[in-house]
Amino acid sequence: MIFEMAQIDVKPGMESAFEQGVAKAAPLFRRARGWRGLQVLKGIEQPTRYTLMISWETLDDHVVHFRNSEDFKEWRKLVGDFFAGPPQVTHSQVTAKL
Repeated sequence: MIFEMAQIDVKPGMESAFEQGVAKAAPLFRRARGWRGLQVLKGIEQPTRYTLMISWETLDDHVVHFRNSEDFKEWRKLVGDFFAGPPQVTHSQVTAKL
């Protein structure tokens, strides 16, 4: 399992619209190859900063299959106008459960 963490800063005052866009995009993720789950985290100290934590079966499921899909283009149409800048995306995997 791979975890994609996308840190997204949204334009001030656009938080609710961004959250609604993410909700509308949920079916795009649900039908993606290798998708396993999505959590949306909103910053407390910085309420315009969001982290999307998306679980994928493999890295290729995200960076090859989803990013090159029409669903990815639709995702960006739904939320891209709310971005204050480009998302910062990293991938991680669990190495220990304590």
